[in-house]
Amino acid sequence: MRRWIVLGILTVCAMSTLFLATLDCPAQRTEMRQPGEVFQPADFNKLLGMEGFSNILLQNHFKLYQGYVKNTNVLDGKLSTMLKDGKTDTPEYGELKRRFGFEFNGMRLHELYFGNLGDKKDLDPASPLYAALSKNFGSYAQWKKDFIATGSMRGIGWVILYLDLPSGRLINEWVNEHEMNHLAGCTPLLVMDVFEHAYMTDYQLDRARYIEAFFKNINWDVVGKRFP
Repeated sequence: MRRWIVLGILTVCAMSTLFLATLDCPAQRTEMRQPGEVFQPADFNKLLGMEGFSNILLQNHFKLYQGYVKNTNVLDGKLSTMLKDGKTDTPEYGELKRRFGFEFNGMRLHELYFGNLGDKKDLDPASPLYAALSKNFGSYAQWKKDFIATGSMRGIGWVILYLDLPSGRLINEWVNEHEMNHLAGCTPLLVMDVFEHAYMTDYQLDRARYIEAFFKNINWDVVGKRFP
């Protein structure tokens, strides 16, 4: 009995350490932002020349992403000023507060999207992520079928492969615009942009060909590092 109690304590400690390590992962936590410090756009020019994505499409997409960063900073500054000036009970404050989620998520989702592109290797069948996808969906092929089906739905938004940490479930979810349908508390692992600007320059209305090109360029090493 004593032996099983000791083993139980060691297991709990190990799980706690893993959870804390996940929180301190550089991809999820960086140095604390200082008051007044602005968000800086990341450089994704290394993606230029990527097969299936013209440089014109990518450069325009980068500019759009930079616009989200700029607007996030503008709103952040205005909301901070209104807070200092005691104007939080105004309709203007409420509308800007609501808009902030749209601009901020537009910034972060693009960073996750560009960040999980740029490689040509398939997901390693021996990897923990491959095993988890197979367990959750019955097979990797079934997961991919569901992800593509989600991305083929009518509308504009994002497809996100989420990890629900409490249950260990992997879930493909459609996110409308940037800020609606997010699964609370879940970690985004793989992000695909399905707004028209992500593919119309190269594929017009043929979203299926764009999704095919997306899968050919997933950086599974990056996605795997997002999977704790």
